[in-house]
Amino acid sequence: MENKRRISGTAIGAIAFVILFIVLCSFTGSILNAGGTLWALLPPVFAICLALITKEAYSSLFLGAVLGGLLASNFSPIGTVNKLTVEGVTAAVSGNAGIFAFLVILGAIVALLNKSGGSAAFGRWAQTHIKTRAGAAIATFALGVLIFIDDYFNCLTVGSVMRPVTDSKKISRAKLSYLIDATAAPICMIAPISSWAAAVSGYAPDGQGLQLFISAIPFNYYSLLTLVFIVAISIMGFDYGSMAIHEKNAFENGDLFTTGAFEGEKEVEANPKGRVIDLVLPIIVLIALSVFSLIYVGQCMVGDDWVFTPSERMMDMGFVDAFSNTDATIGLPWAALVALVFTVIYLIARRVITFKEAMECVPQGFIAMVPPILILTLATSLKNMTGLLGAADYVGGIVEGSAGLFQSFLPAIIFVIACLLAFATGTSWGTFGILIPIVTAIFPVGSTLGTICISACLAGAVCGDHCSPISDTTIMSSAGAQSNHLNHVTTQLPYAVTVACISFIMFIIAGFVQNAAICLAIGVVATIAVLFIIKKFGKNVYVAKNAD
Repeated sequence: MENKRRISGTAIGAIAFVILFIVLCSFTGSILNAGGTLWALLPPVFAICLALITKEAYSSLFLGAVLGGLLASNFSPIGTVNKLTVEGVTAAVSGNAGIFAFLVILGAIVALLNKSGGSAAFGRWAQTHIKTRAGAAIATFALGVLIFIDDYFNCLTVGSVMRPVTDSKKISRAKLSYLIDATAAPICMIAPISSWAAAVSGYAPDGQGLQLFISAIPFNYYSLLTLVFIVAISIMGFDYGSMAIHEKNAFENGDLFTTGAFEGEKEVEANPKGRVIDLVLPIIVLIALSVFSLIYVGQCMVGDDWVFTPSERMMDMGFVDAFSNTDATIGLPWAALVALVFTVIYLIARRVITFKEAMECVPQGFIAMVPPILILTLATSLKNMTGLLGAADYVGGIVEGSAGLFQSFLPAIIFVIACLLAFATGTSWGTFGILIPIVTAIFPVGSTLGTICISACLAGAVCGDHCSPISDTTIMSSAGAQSNHLNHVTTQLPYAVTVACISFIMFIIAGFVQNAAICLAIGVVATIAVLFIIKKFGKNVYVAKNAD
């Protein structure tokens, strides 16, 4: 019955949107050659609205990609199929092949750690040493801060390690996925040595990328205030909005999901002989290998060519330069594969699993990662269709055209535009890739207002990425927490919007004050004050009484 209602809801929503689309067309003229116009944003907006209405991600993303293919091919049936398959799904799979490999291998490692009893042993240790729900939340946050190298790696590793801890403290999977998501991208965005810093550096003028990234950190209000928000709300011990429903159900009824359990999850009978070291050592090895592999890949890349043998260039390239030149889609699978081999050998040598059991864990890990892989494929296909329609050029033109007006308000304006663009396209990297060249063309590198505008690009990109159900990091956070994806999106949205509103005000203030220390201090105080007000006067607020 529930599936029939979802299908009916999807059909009704699609029909209603098409009717509205036709009506709008009658007022605005022909939609042929819709590239580079407002119509370019229709496919992602359609997919997002449909997903939020029907609570069903797969069909919503697919229909959004189909609509994008129709617009990109001027409603040619054959052209639509070609664009959807060749430039949509096929390009999505080939472009994300490294991430898919990383997901599958990491899923196998997680299955091995569960089968060996390492995860269960860590959960027992956590129950003894982490006494409170607030402690479990802060521990999740702290681990996320420590893994600042890459957001994908952060999401999946923190989720696999902390799930036993948060489950034991009756923290819902929706809350865990929020803690993961709200730590991963923000910490990568303020860490000078990360794949995000490398991406930002690539869009800046030659030789100025890292300097630009570091100078923008103090003004990156959304990232910084999100971290403040997590610590404050964890210590204050309350939740609001739809998150409150999930937390109440988890704490009072022991139901960690409320609705829609993670599709790929399977209970594994763990070895009672497992120890904490059986979890910690493979994770440490994986982190160390990830750092090494990202540096190595960065040293080996010479444009589009590769040099796999030691060379004078590799010896001369520094740590930071290697990170700015790396490719996480190659480095992370490389590290995960070596870590998988190490984990298998180590656990067999420890005699907590047999070789046959180890090999059985490989397909189990793959099965667990099928839902996020499918969602990521469809979401990337939708992004590709949006790119064909020239959404980036359209939004970029709006920003460039408004640069001469209200310069002091420009950081706040850029923040909002970056939020909307990242929300609609589901990509933060693509968003700041569009806006940074525009800002650096308007303002000289090193000017205070230009730096604040760069920060607004980065902050808005992270914010829109957090709110978007088609974002890859949002999908990875759901996978890491093994949470239902749409539950994660709907529960995270009120929290992200709260910090976004505060950040918007801070960018207005920063446009006039232009002092990093003063503005950041105001932002921290404002964030804590807003949480106190919500806790005291807000509706749908839940406090887990006697939780600790």
